[in-house]
Amino acid sequence: MRVVIVGGGFAGYHAARKLLRTLGDRAEIVVLNPTDYFLYLPLLPEVASGIVDPRHVAVSIPDTLRGVRLVLGTAESVDFDARTVTYVDPEDRERTLDYDRLILAAGSVNKLLPIPGVAECAHGFRGLPEALYLRDHVTRQIELAAATDDPAERDARCTFVVVGAGYTGTEVAAQGPEFTAALARRHPELAGQPIRWLLLDIAERVLPELDPRLGATADRVLRERGVEVRMKTSVEQADREGVTLTNGDAVPTHTLVWCVGVRPDPLVSDLGLETVRGRLVVTPELNVPGRDDVFACGDAAAVPDLTRPGETTPMTAQHAQRQGKLAGHNVAASLGTGRSRRYRHHDLGFAVDLGSGEGAANPLHVPLAGLPARLVTRGYHLLSLPGNRLRTAADWALEKTGRRQTVQLGLVRSGSVPLDTASPELPRTR
Repeated sequence: MRVVIVGGGFAGYHAARKLLRTLGDRAEIVVLNPTDYFLYLPLLPEVASGIVDPRHVAVSIPDTLRGVRLVLGTAESVDFDARTVTYVDPEDRERTLDYDRLILAAGSVNKLLPIPGVAECAHGFRGLPEALYLRDHVTRQIELAAATDDPAERDARCTFVVVGAGYTGTEVAAQGPEFTAALARRHPELAGQPIRWLLLDIAERVLPELDPRLGATADRVLRERGVEVRMKTSVEQADREGVTLTNGDAVPTHTLVWCVGVRPDPLVSDLGLETVRGRLVVTPELNVPGRDDVFACGDAAAVPDLTRPGETTPMTAQHAQRQGKLAGHNVAASLGTGRSRRYRHHDLGFAVDLGSGEGAANPLHVPLAGLPARLVTRGYHLLSLPGNRLRTAADWALEKTGRRQTVQLGLVRSGSVPLDTASPELPRTR
């Protein structure tokens, strides 16, 4: 008996772990994933700003899920009648996997809007290569600014534009000024040089998904750090020399960070199954209708939200993790172990780390700000990390006692982190 899980993110990883604990060696559990690690996405802004070592947010699947078989590759198609998954391995060879039960947890990719120049000039922020590339890129801009005698070029290289005031964009913009200030202090040529960070969003306020009080806290912290927060504003067009905003302002810059949201992995639209807003239709038990052997969860699935009748659960790590656990439980039930359950989960609150002793959180819907919020946020992350907890805690401790690692690594080139992965009219690249 073989259970194949497509995707090793929050949903897929926790589905595999639940199955491993429930079924043990009574079934072969296979995770098909492009990498050999589970990526803890919420800490990527701290990777990009040089606080957390990138290896510490990448949790080894073979090491932490002993007994689960890892298959490296990217799923391309599924033959539901033949019960096979076709995938391409890291060396571009096409292969197939048979399954008795299938869990589709392919996750999501950058959401790209039809704005001229964004696909070519913006930096996405959905994976470890993108976070590492952004860290290198920002470091390079400060170093190039220090090397030039042209005031206009120096200003442009010292200007950083972040689009999207949700969780990721807000954290990137909040962590950014301290990182660039640390870089600039190492270059006497930049003494007195203004370093600009802009945060843009078409929404009316920062963190529109959260309680207005939390958004107000984040807004205050950003402005205190000198971030230019511009709501009801976005990018109209972009090129290598800068961006034009929707209010007509021209901003010379070499850095455009794209954090406007996500959409389901392109695999979902190729399956020939019913979708809602690009996500697979599933029952409250996470079954694909008409396919008792196929389950879906996480960002790829439109899971009915039983706490809000008529709605589907939002695309958050909190829901993906819990849906993954339930998918594993219900797959085990379909194989004769336990009883199937429906997905019902009330949000426990959200947490945003704003760096430098600041945060915004509402655990159990109790709004917190400042240091208490940051402590709650970091405690939540340590509890949620399935590995590398001590190493991550050590990184946070070293942040206070040492200097940030700010050298360029040069490991990731721009061609390895294309933003156009989210564009349906372009070839799929993952």
